[in-house]
Amino acid sequence: MKEDIESEVRNYCRSYPAKFAEAKGSYVIAQTGDKYLDFLAGCGSLNYGHNDPVMQSALQDYISSDGIALGLDLRTSAKQEFIDTFEDLILRPRSLEYRIQFPGPTGANAVEAAVKLARKVTGRTNIIAFTNAFHGCSLGALALTGNSYHRRASSSMLHGVHRAMYDGYLGPSCDTAESLRKLLSDPSGGIDKPAAIILEVVQGEGGLNVPTRRWVKNIEQIARQHGAILIVDEIQTGCGRTGPFFAFEAFDIRPDMVLVAKSISGFGLPMSLVLLAPCVDLWRPGEHTGTFRGNNHAFVTATAALREYWRDEHFEHETARKGRIANKILSEFAIPFGYLVKGRGLMLGLDVIDSKLAAQVKAEAYQQKLIVELCGPSDEVIKLMPPLTVSDEELIAGINVLVSTIRTAFCPERTNEAVGRSGDSRIPWGG
Repeated sequence: MKEDIESEVRNYCRSYPAKFAEAKGSYVIAQTGDKYLDFLAGCGSLNYGHNDPVMQSALQDYISSDGIALGLDLRTSAKQEFIDTFEDLILRPRSLEYRIQFPGPTGANAVEAAVKLARKVTGRTNIIAFTNAFHGCSLGALALTGNSYHRRASSSMLHGVHRAMYDGYLGPSCDTAESLRKLLSDPSGGIDKPAAIILEVVQGEGGLNVPTRRWVKNIEQIARQHGAILIVDEIQTGCGRTGPFFAFEAFDIRPDMVLVAKSISGFGLPMSLVLLAPCVDLWRPGEHTGTFRGNNHAFVTATAALREYWRDEHFEHETARKGRIANKILSEFAIPFGYLVKGRGLMLGLDVIDSKLAAQVKAEAYQQKLIVELCGPSDEVIKLMPPLTVSDEELIAGINVLVSTIRTAFCPERTNEAVGRSGDSRIPWGG
C-alpha cells in the first residue's frame, strides 16, 4: 500500500500492518486470507461484532428501498423509529427521562455540545475533569483530556478546565472526592464555580480505572451542592460494554447529561447522542447544528441492534458472565506476577506495569493473530475489548494467546508492586 499519500498521523495501521478486506463476527480477515481475532472491536464501536446479520439485512433493505440517507434534523421514519425504540427499550425500563440530541457523527461532537450547553445553562465557564480522563481530540474535548501526548500539539489553547484527581489517584487511603469538595467549598480554594463536572465511570484510555460506588455518588453530590451539571461520558462504556446498557447504572446516579457514541449505531456507522435532562435542554432552535447529525443509515442499524439485543436482560447477563470468565482466567495468571486485572464487564485489561513489556506483548499477540490495544498513562495496560457477541471459545482462546505470550516470551519475575493501585477489578460485580 502506498502510504506516503496518507498523513503521518495514521496510527493503527502501523501496529497492525495487514491489509484487511473482510470482517465477520469476532474476526477481521486480511487479503491473504489470514483471520485475526479482534479484541479491539473498533475501539468499542463494534460491540455486536463485525457485519451483524440482523443489522446488515435491515440496512440493505433500507438502502434498496431508497430510504433517505442524509436527513440533517428533518423528521424521517428511520429517526422516529430509533427514537421510539430507544425510549421503549432503554429509557423507560430504567425510569430515565432524557431528551435526545443528535450532535453529529462522533463522540467528540457529543462532548463539545454538552460542554457548550453546560456553559450556556449555568453562565459559568469552568469545567471539572479528572486525571487520566479521555474525552476526545477536538479542541474543547482535548481540554478535558489528561493525556499529555494528545494535548501537546494544542496545549497553549486548552483553557477553562480544572483537573481534579480521580478515585485512587493518590492510593486507596486518600478520598479525592472529599478533597474536591473542600476546594470548591473554600472561598480561597482557587477554583471557579464549575459549569459542569464530567467523568467516565470506567476510564478507558486512561487505564481501565474503576472507581468505588461511594466515590461516584460523592461526585454526584458535589455537583448538586455547587449547582454544576453532571456529565457522564459513556462513549466507550455505553451500549453494554461493562454489562448494563449504561455503565453508570451500577453506581446508582442520575447524570444531567449522558454522552453516547461508538456502538450506538451497532454497525460501526457514525452516530452520537447527548441525553439531556429536560431541565437543561435550554437550546434555542438551530443554536447548535451540524450537517451529519442525521445519519439515517445509522438510525436503521441502531434500531435493529436495540431490538435484537436489548429487548430483555439476557444480553446484559451474558456480558457479565463472559466478563467473569475473562476476569477469572486473567486473575489466576496475574496475581503470582504482581500484575493487576482492571476494568469491568468486557472492558478489561492487564496492567503489566512495564510499558515496554506491554508493547512487546501487543506486537507478539498480533503475530499470533490476536489484535489487542494498550491504554494507561504510559501504555502499560493491555486492553481487551472483544465484541460482546464473542463466543466463550473465542474469548478463552484470545486470552490464552495473551497469557501464553507473556508467560513464554516476556514475563520477568515480579513482585506485588501492583497491589493497591487504582482500578482494581476485584470489586464484586456492580460494587
